[in-house]
Amino acid sequence: MRLSVERFRLIRDIINGRYGIWFSDEHRYLMESRLGERMVQLGLESFDDYYYFIKYNPDGETEIEEAVDVLTTNETYFFREDYQLRAFAGELLPEMHRRLAGRRKLMIWSAGCSSGEEAYTIAILVKNSGLFEGWDVRIFGSDVSKRVLARARSGVYRTTSFRTTPEGIIKRHFSEHSGGMRVNDDIRALCNFGHLNLLDADKSVLLGRVDVIFCRNVMIYFDKRSKLRAISMLYDRLNNGGYLLLGHTESLLNLSTAFELVHTSEDLVYRRPEVSHG
Repeated sequence: MRLSVERFRLIRDIINGRYGIWFSDEHRYLMESRLGERMVQLGLESFDDYYYFIKYNPDGETEIEEAVDVLTTNETYFFREDYQLRAFAGELLPEMHRRLAGRRKLMIWSAGCSSGEEAYTIAILVKNSGLFEGWDVRIFGSDVSKRVLARARSGVYRTTSFRTTPEGIIKRHFSEHSGGMRVNDDIRALCNFGHLNLLDADKSVLLGRVDVIFCRNVMIYFDKRSKLRAISMLYDRLNNGGYLLLGHTESLLNLSTAFELVHTSEDLVYRRPEVSHG
């Protein structure tokens, strides 16, 4: 089953329109290989059939989710990009503790959380700061892949997820489990996970407003039009004074002037101004 350039571009454009993810022409063989397995499962005989299935079949939307699941890489681990996490724990959390003391509520969103390591890392850092005892602390992890979200909810991880995790953290916050190491219940209780597309502004409203958004190494897969849509939605979800943390190769240069640039000791992060631009 060969995927022609014409059919590749039609399938690619459907995925891009729904999820913002962009596949260049050099990804055609990757798509041919991975979607070929989906076609076997669906009993389809050609990529023409597959295209018409996702475009016109009542189950097409569900299949687009499955396609995104098999086409995207969900590579992550605990305490990834630790210099940024040090800035978050050492500078941003104390600042928010002072600024939000009146409402004693901290809301954090891990957007594109994959299998959950980032959300649980954030929960561990908030817990270990000791600043938010007695506060209403909620950390929400979202992803477009229901497969990785199931892993996140299980809270069980193998050795590769701990490649940069200090031994003391593992001993304090994880317990041995038949499938690996399981996140302890006090940390799990801070985290919830849900299926969310960053281009679905209507559904994102259900999150309410948050104080911090981690959206690291997600939009590197987006084209510019989709990045602009996602960044506008992220801005709308932040409380005034709230922070946006991107991956180390990402920036808002030429994409948005709505955020303030905040220099921490080890990193640059973005903040929605205290007084909204309107």
